Amino acid sequence: MSDFMLPDIGEGIVECEIVEWRVAEGDAIEEDQPVVEVMTDKALVEITAPEAGRVTKLYVPKGEIAKVHSPLFAYEGDGESEPAPAVTEESVMAEPAPAPSATPPGSPSATTPVAATDFILPDIGEGIVECEVVEWRVAEGDRIEEDQPLVDVMTDKALVEITAPEAGRVSRLHVAKGEIAKVHAPLYAYEPAHVEESPSKAARPAPGSPAAPSQDESRGENVASTGRGPYGRIPASPAVRRLVREHGLALEAISGSGKDGRVLKEDVLGFLEAGAEQVPASSRAPGEPERPVTRARPVEGDVIVEPIRGVRAVMARRMVEAASTIPHFQYGEEIDVTDLLSLRERLKPRAEAQGARLTLMPFFMKAMALAVREFPILNARLNEEVSEIHYLPSCNVGMAVDSRAGLLVPNVKHVERRTLLDVAREVERLTTAAREGRVEQADLKGGTISISNIGALGGTYAAPIINAPELAIVAIGKTQWLPRFDDRGEVTRRAIMTITWAGDHRVIDGGTIARFCNAWKGYLEKPETMLLHLG
Repeated sequence: MSDFMLPDIGEGIVECEIVEWRVAEGDAIEEDQPVVEVMTDKALVEITAPEAGRVTKLYVPKGEIAKVHSPLFAYEGDGESEPAPAVTEESVMAEPAPAPSATPPGSPSATTPVAATDFILPDIGEGIVECEVVEWRVAEGDRIEEDQPLVDVMTDKALVEITAPEAGRVSRLHVAKGEIAKVHAPLYAYEPAHVEESPSKAARPAPGSPAAPSQDESRGENVASTGRGPYGRIPASPAVRRLVREHGLALEAISGSGKDGRVLKEDVLGFLEAGAEQVPASSRAPGEPERPVTRARPVEGDVIVEPIRGVRAVMARRMVEAASTIPHFQYGEEIDVTDLLSLRERLKPRAEAQGARLTLMPFFMKAMALAVREFPILNARLNEEVSEIHYLPSCNVGMAVDSRAGLLVPNVKHVERRTLLDVAREVERLTTAAREGRVEQADLKGGTISISNIGALGGTYAAPIINAPELAIVAIGKTQWLPRFDDRGEVTRRAIMTITWAGDHRVIDGGTIARFCNAWKGYLEKPETMLLHLG
């Protein structure tokens, strides 16, 4: 019999309410069958069966609270053996006596092995069925504590950190680093702490012998002054570790400026600017698996092979599909944002006083939502059969973010209802999350029209590819101070921003996007006119 532990079902969520059990004790279940619905403080979540079998016990009744990493229900898998038959006098007489064992009673090999529990990879995002194992933080035989980070996995959306459901010892890693793990399949096996400390363990070297671990090592604890975290590894966030991997560096070579020697993003960037070289793998943390040694800068003649996985792989597939199936057409324009820049400078101190960083993006989004009211076709999409146009009820404006994991396009929901400050806060939250590779699935879904601010990197013109199933995207170029003639024919200095639209020519024609762009441009060139439409 196995206990199903309630997995992590959202960042920061530690408990949920049982809304409805879909099964009863004694019911047969199939793999992926919905078993129970739970309500978090954010959404209704459906928990499915990890494998086929039979439910033996429901630990949490309907209406009560279930804790993350605690048993939710117990089940017997189809592969579990039947109980051993009862011992009778007849069976004893019929069975030959066991041969004498050369192993003394009480020795490790004489005792019954402790059964390991498989950790089943839970649902880590809607529609995600597999992920790449980026880095194991533990090795086989390592002791683990509840909530200890064990492995980083990369989905097609973000980097996800998997933690230990309870204390114990890792007995097997089922999926190697760099390989693909399947949702609802075993990820690793471990022996829970309540059965781990048994005579069946292999004997440890005597204290003080050369092979014996120190007290700190045996507990997985190193002194903070050595730069090691509580589990014998250098403290660093998953985003920082990914940055280190992308540049072929060793975390051990970088001096951490954070608390307890934590390596920060700034430490890695500073190390790269100084001209980094990888340190030998022998300096890795105790118990950490050996990694291949690479150089930050390849010498002449080296060829570096990097598999396309995760976000980059999805981006590659989607861009090819969009470019080959959607007839794109481009439309360019210039927008005078002199007055908009002036207004932003006046509003920045007020926004900062309320905890918001006011960039130009919130103005672009708000003006776009207003223009969509006049031209709803820009906020629509085609059905799969290309036989219907679906006009969407809200304007969810996406923004392309150049993260280190690849291109992500989170979107701000219901821009038409939000204040400028609300939009600014959402833009800041989504940008930070995207650059750290931790965008929630809900933030990446439901976009209706997108903005690519290529000008932030210095580009003037671009020909963007539509983020299907949306019908349009705009690329914003850099703003330049250029001479222009005013109403009196005199040359004046103006801030000119270039934009390039891409539209789906199956639905949108040149005239429509030109009129829509003129409406959007009008709000940006005279931002005070937006006040007439704010509710």
